[in-house]
Amino acid sequence: MCVKLLPQPDICMSSDVIIQAIVSGLLMGLIYALVAVGLSLIFGLMEIVNFAHGEFLMLSMFFSFWLWVLVGLDPLLSIPLVAAALAICGFATHYGIVRHILKAPMLAQICATFGLAIAIRSLAQFLWTPDFRTIQDPLVAGRIEIGGIFIGQPQLVAGLVCLTAFIGLWLFVSRTETGLALQATAQDREAAAVMGIPTDRMFALGWAIGLACVAVAGSMLSAFYFVFPDVGINFALLAFVAVALGGFGSIMGSLAAGISIGLVESLGGVLISPSYKSLIVFGLYFAVVLIRPTGLFGRY
Repeated sequence: MCVKLLPQPDICMSSDVIIQAIVSGLLMGLIYALVAVGLSLIFGLMEIVNFAHGEFLMLSMFFSFWLWVLVGLDPLLSIPLVAAALAICGFATHYGIVRHILKAPMLAQICATFGLAIAIRSLAQFLWTPDFRTIQDPLVAGRIEIGGIFIGQPQLVAGLVCLTAFIGLWLFVSRTETGLALQATAQDREAAAVMGIPTDRMFALGWAIGLACVAVAGSMLSAFYFVFPDVGINFALLAFVAVALGGFGSIMGSLAAGISIGLVESLGGVLISPSYKSLIVFGLYFAVVLIRPTGLFGRY
């Protein structure tokens, strides 16, 4: 009788794979968090869900791409220009559309931003076709190795830039007079108006800041991700999950939820199967919302 011994699993290799997944998930989670915080900021101020959020992310990626094509400006260097362009889009969206539907029924508000999303995506497909585009040889490329863990330099820089932008946003909202005015408007717009805070300007500023956050994330994504008219859909869906998971209107909730989604998505793809990544993320969201409907840090 022959006994065949099975080879023992390589524990070190398995640990490396898990650590690799954690690092990758953490870096992508920071990008998800910055996308989500813009959505959360707008909702926290006006209680309006921006269904065009993913399309604005797509616009920021195209802006970065065309600045690279036409001017040769790397996405890392074009962040201020793209952020300024998206901030202008935020002002235009507020004064052109949102301002007129603030007191409208919720269905009208939903249709307005959803229709804007369809219009932006259709215009992008008309102008730039559905083709996939990439930025070749960005300023930050390649990968680094730390203790057997490989980290893509574009992803690492993107995560650090998004974290820096997130910290800057938190300091602005919590430490400046304008940021405190934004918080007051979010808590009680009527009381804020009585105290002399120009709530309409605060609403417009919220849209500008929210879309500027999306611009930073989009610029970083364009350095290592495909650019095409439908690119914003998946990121917007994850941003909605992050906002609901972290709590509508909560900045720190968006950070915690974005990182959690990135980690769960990456670890789930390694430990279970890549085809189940989205199922695991939405399962986590469903479980948290069942226990705490307002999200982890929500006040609604």
